[in-house]
Amino acid sequence: MKKLLLFILFLFPFKVLAISASSYIVMDADTKRVLEGSNINDKRLIASTTKIMTCLIALEYADIDSKVKVDDTVLKSYGSGIYIEIGEHMTLKDMLYGLMLRSGNDAAMMIAKYVSGSMENFVSLMNEKAASLGMKNTLFINSSGLEDKDGNGNISTAYDMALLMAYAMQNKTFKTIVSTKDITVKTDYKTYVWHNKNKLLSMYKYTTGGKTGFTEKARRTLVTSASMDNKNLVIVTLNDGNDFLDHKNLYEENFRKYDRELVLDKENFKVEDNYYDGTLYIDRDVYVLKKNKEDISVKYEIMKNPNALEGDVVGKAIISIDGKEVIEKNIMLSKSIKKEKKGFFRKLLDFLMFWK
Repeated sequence: MKKLLLFILFLFPFKVLAISASSYIVMDADTKRVLEGSNINDKRLIASTTKIMTCLIALEYADIDSKVKVDDTVLKSYGSGIYIEIGEHMTLKDMLYGLMLRSGNDAAMMIAKYVSGSMENFVSLMNEKAASLGMKNTLFINSSGLEDKDGNGNISTAYDMALLMAYAMQNKTFKTIVSTKDITVKTDYKTYVWHNKNKLLSMYKYTTGGKTGFTEKARRTLVTSASMDNKNLVIVTLNDGNDFLDHKNLYEENFRKYDRELVLDKENFKVEDNYYDGTLYIDRDVYVLKKNKEDISVKYEIMKNPNALEGDVVGKAIISIDGKEVIEKNIMLSKSIKKEKKGFFRKLLDFLMFWK
C-alpha cells in the first residue's frame, strides 16, 4: 500500500506550502475577505510594522511639505534610525520616507512630537484610527514599535494589520512612499541615500508596498501588498523567520487560485423595486475574488423612505460567496422619491377637504 501511494505521488506530485509564521493572513484588499490564514486573531507584538499607522496618522493630520526642526526628542531613540541631528530641518514628507524605508525610530519619535505635540497625544490618534478601522484587538503605546523597559509594546493581530494596510494603500502618498526602492534626501545638514528594507520589492515584481519589523521579543514581522491583473492582496506574517519567501509564495499561490469577477456593474445596475420606480444606483463596480467552484450570490435590502432625496443611501447589496458574506455595497437614490399615486377615494377626500 505504501509503495502504491509513493508511486501515485511520483506520478501526480503536489505542492504543500509550508508557512513558518506563528500567525499569518492573506486578505483581498478590496473586499477585506480573508482568503487564507492561521491564528489570524492572535494578539502579538508587531514591532516596526507599527510605522504603517505612524505614517498614516502623519499623512492625515499634518502638512507633509512643512519643515520639521529636529529637537532633543531624538535623543530618546535607540535601535534602527536615520540619524537625524538636533537643529536639522527636514520636510515631514522626507522624514516619512526615512520612517518607512529605513524604519527610523528617531523619525518615528520626531514625527509624533511634530504632528501632535507629544507621544501621548499621537498614540491617542493611533488608537482612535485603529478603532475606526475595526482593529478590535490592537493597542498602540508608541509610534515606533519598540518595547519599553518592561517588555511592553504595540499589540495587534494579523487580521487587524491586514485591515490597516488595505486602508493605508488607498492613500496615494502612502502608496508612493512604501513602493519606493531608493531615494536621496537633502537637508540643510547633509544628504541621505536610503534603500528600502522591504526586500520583497526586489524579489517579487508585483509587490506594491510594505513594512518590515523586528525586535527580540516580536521576532520578524512583515506586512506587504501586491497587485496582479487588478487583484489586490495584503499579506501579514508575525514571528516568521522566512517572511520574504513566505510572502512571495503566498502571493503566487493566491493569485493563481483566484479569479477576479464582476458582480455588480454600475452602468447596468438593476434591482427589482416598485417603491423607488427604478431610480436606484451604485457609485462603482463591485468585483470579488473567487475560486472556480465557489458560488456567488447577491441579496438586496431596500429601505422604504418617503423622505429620501437624491444621493441618499436607501439600501444595500449583500454579496456572499458559498453562503458567507464578503462585502456590502450601498445603494443610492438617483432622484427624489416620486409622490405616491392616490386612489379615487383619496383624491375625493382631498377635494372635499379643499372646499371645506
